[in-house]
Amino acid sequence: MSVASSVLIPYASYLRVYEPLAAFPEPERTHWARYAGRPAPPGAQEELRRSLADLLPTPPVPVPVHESGDAFVAELDGVVVVCPWRTRLRGWLALQELAGQFPEPVLDAMLPPVVRLQVAGDYERWLSRNPDARPWIRTAVWQVPLRWFALFGDEDREYEPGERPAGGDGAGPGRAPVLRYRTTMAQARRRLARALRALRESIDDGPMTEGLVDVGRWLEEFHPRALVELDFGGLVHAVTEEWLAEDRSAAQLAEGLAALRAGDGERASDAYGRLAERWRAVRDLRFAN
Repeated sequence: MSVASSVLIPYASYLRVYEPLAAFPEPERTHWARYAGRPAPPGAQEELRRSLADLLPTPPVPVPVHESGDAFVAELDGVVVVCPWRTRLRGWLALQELAGQFPEPVLDAMLPPVVRLQVAGDYERWLSRNPDARPWIRTAVWQVPLRWFALFGDEDREYEPGERPAGGDGAGPGRAPVLRYRTTMAQARRRLARALRALRESIDDGPMTEGLVDVGRWLEEFHPRALVELDFGGLVHAVTEEWLAEDRSAAQLAEGLAALRAGDGERASDAYGRLAERWRAVRDLRFAN
C-alpha cells in the first residue's frame, strides 16, 4: 500500500452544499446525472489520497493540473443532489490561506517559492475566465467554526459509532465513527437569519456576526432546494468516541442564541463560553506533543 493510500483523513471538518441536478447547466448536468448513477462514487478518503499523491513528487504539485470531475452524492426528499469536489479551486484557495499561517522560511521548505508563484499565476489567469466561481465545500482544520453550528438544529445530528477491526486483535480495517449534521438550504438560511438578528439586536458586530454574514453570502450562491452538510471529517480521529457521542454543539449554540433573544445575556454568555471552551480544547490538540 502506498503512503498516499494509507494516511487517514487530516484533522479537518467540512461544510458542504449538495445541489439538485437542475442547478447545473448542460453539459455538466448530464455528467453529474451519469456520475450519480455509478454504484459506488468515491468518498472523502479517496479525494484525500489523490491530493496526497500530488504532493509526493519533487517538486510537489499543490494544485491539480486539471479540475476534478468527482463529487459527493446524496439524496434529499428522494431527489439526487451532488456536491462537486472542485479540488483545483479549493487547492488555490487553501494556498492563499496558508501564507498567513506559517513563517516564510517554513512555507519555502514546504512549497518552493517558484512553485507558489507558478500556482498564483495559474489562479489569476483562471479567475479572469471564471470570476463567479465558488467552492461547494469549505474546510476548517483542527476545529468546527462555531458559526457553522448556527445553520443546524440538534434534530439534524447524525452519529454513527465506530467499529473495531474484525477479530478484536487490532488487525484488519475498522470503521471510524461518523458525526455530521444535515439540513435543507431553506432551514439553514432561516436559522442563520435568526442568529444574525439575535446578535445584532443584543451586541455589537464582532467575529461571530462577521462570520455568519460571510457564510450567508456563500449560501446565497446555491440552489434553494440544496442540502447543507456539516461533516466532522477527520476530527473524529482527534477526539474520543465518548467526546463525539456527547457532543451537542448545535444545540448548545442554539441555547445561547435563544437566551439572547429572551434578553438573558448572562445565560447566553454562559452557554457560548462553555461551547467555546469545548472547542478550544480541541484546537489546542494541534500543539500537543
